[in-house]
Amino acid sequence: MRIAVIADTHNRYPPGFLDQLAPADEIWHLGDVCTPRILDELSVLGHPVFTVRGNNDPDHWPKHMRLEREGHLFHLEHIPPKRPPPDTPFFLHGHTHVPRDEYFLGTRWLNPGAVSLAHRGAPPSFAWLHVVKGHVPEWTIVRI
Repeated sequence: MRIAVIADTHNRYPPGFLDQLAPADEIWHLGDVCTPRILDELSVLGHPVFTVRGNNDPDHWPKHMRLEREGHLFHLEHIPPKRPPPDTPFFLHGHTHVPRDEYFLGTRWLNPGAVSLAHRGAPPSFAWLHVVKGHVPEWTIVRI
């Protein structure tokens, strides 16, 4: 599976961004979408779109979700906690607007960075998550 992981669009994305996501099997948005219009535009690509609520999103969206793909379990949440939930091999988050790929407390923490409003010198970015049964998932940050 090839999953496009995005976060922190904050009502906008650059021209041509949707074309970059076209090869995805799924799209995961890690919060701060800000307007449902963005999700409608992502849905036009024809791929399943999964979204968690950021601190600037409607309250009725889920705060977190756990997804299993090809035998791997992923926890999606906008704001990273100090500790991962139990039994969380992969914790994907947004909020900091800075890409991340590190192991901490037995969990691999992944952040695609921000599609808009990048921070601390990080360029706008998203990530590809490649998931194959029996293999360690691969995480690749893409500058926009």
